[in-house]
Amino acid sequence: MIFANIEYLFLLLLLIPYIIWYFMRQKRMEPSMQVSTTRMYMNAPKSWKIYLLHAPFLLRIVTFVMIVLVLARPQTTDNWQNTEIEGIDIMLAVDVSTSMLAEDLKPNRIEAAKQVASEFINGRPNDNIGLSIFAGEAFTQCPLTVDHGVLLNLFRNVSCDMVQQGMIDDGTALGMGLANAVSRLKDSKAKSKVIILLTDGVNNMGDISPLTAAEIAKKFGIRVYTIGVGTNGTAPYPMPTYAGVQYVQIPVELDEKTMTQIAGTTNGNYFRATSNSKLKEVYKEIDKLEKTRLNVKEFSKREEAFAPFALVAFLCLLLEILLRNTVLKKIP
Repeated sequence: MIFANIEYLFLLLLLIPYIIWYFMRQKRMEPSMQVSTTRMYMNAPKSWKIYLLHAPFLLRIVTFVMIVLVLARPQTTDNWQNTEIEGIDIMLAVDVSTSMLAEDLKPNRIEAAKQVASEFINGRPNDNIGLSIFAGEAFTQCPLTVDHGVLLNLFRNVSCDMVQQGMIDDGTALGMGLANAVSRLKDSKAKSKVIILLTDGVNNMGDISPLTAAEIAKKFGIRVYTIGVGTNGTAPYPMPTYAGVQYVQIPVELDEKTMTQIAGTTNGNYFRATSNSKLKEVYKEIDKLEKTRLNVKEFSKREEAFAPFALVAFLCLLLEILLRNTVLKKIP
């Protein structure tokens, strides 16, 4: 603990003259009476109040000390600490193409995927988790990190607006999305490395085929779980028109054969997610993986720590007032 205004601690020196003054004053104010002998008072019982005579004085000193400490602003210190935790390395590869706006999952596919994935992240505090997003091209939204607060903040900003605003090309580049996630895991020292690849379409963009990316993942010992999002048949899709948003039924096209091959090549599993509950099956499978130890450097931020001292000062002052006005009340 440190003090931001340490110069206020010099006020504690005022206690020295105050203590001297108190005892000199007590000596002058003690009543006296001359008697021939005090032998008859030797065995007289003493009241318990005698032991509390100096209690208000002690409480006042403690109150003063606590107030000075509050003025000096005690703070916790910034601290770097190396800790060792157990976890696995996971990259989430999420499709953000415009077809993810279909509303066969509620409120739509992309928001349902984000919600369940966020719950998964919150449930695995010891894992290194990163986020890659793709449509017609792919990029890393968040590299591997154990700071899940930052990851979740970045995840909340993921939407299909990136495609609608022309920031990235529309389409489904499964191979590019998978390859981008592999590039973040290839140098990992973890014993278990996992990619969760979520999409609702068929590969139609990109320079790398999905199966080629799967072979690269296999080479680096990465297990890929593929998730196909969408109901069977058709799904309602919000189509903007001059008359407002109109819903049209679009066919649900999933290349389940390719996604099954990707999972099989890397010793993973393919899941068809027609609802949020289906996504949880992926997480149960990941929980069975072997975990590895990770060295993490944690930073503790400096914070104000005056509250306990202020509370002690208030309680001591209150107790002193109660004693002076009840059991130790003086009658002139």
